[in-house]
Amino acid sequence: MALLAEEIVEEWLNRQGYFTIRGIVVGAYEIDLLAMKVCENTIECRHIEVTASMRPMSYISDLPKETIKRTGRSPKSPTQRTSEELMVGISEWIEKKYNLPKKNKLRQSLYPGKWSYELVVHKILHPEELDLFRQAGIKVFTLTDIVIELARKGTIIGRASGASLVDLVLLKADSLLE
Repeated sequence: MALLAEEIVEEWLNRQGYFTIRGIVVGAYEIDLLAMKVCENTIECRHIEVTASMRPMSYISDLPKETIKRTGRSPKSPTQRTSEELMVGISEWIEKKYNLPKKNKLRQSLYPGKWSYELVVHKILHPEELDLFRQAGIKVFTLTDIVIELARKGTIIGRASGASLVDLVLLKADSLLE
């Protein structure tokens, strides 16, 4: 589902006039989406990570590395986390997804300026995690809100390469409303 969600997000960005690059491999890691758009006298640059599943996700971030070593719990353990575990896990997630030196170098070689860090999520079980992402400066969007926005008309570009997938999603949404 994650690749389909990325395609929907890319279509959303393209319709707003952003040029996008999706699925960039950087060493052992990946950048889901980079988007750039010329706005008056500046260029708006966005680094967007997408996490989506049909079933609600337990946690977006992994358990902190130290907790995994100390307790033997799995990185994706659904067990309730302490506030400290959430904060450290989110910090490590942000470092891995946005702040690795190779990722910074790549972004700066594309445009040597400020890049926003953004996260698109679908169904999650722990909304308090999203609050912590926002507090860390990450802009958070929901896939549902993006699909609703795509259903509206009036974007710069009417359709792009992901239009067929968006049409299928909107067709399903229409049938649910009937």
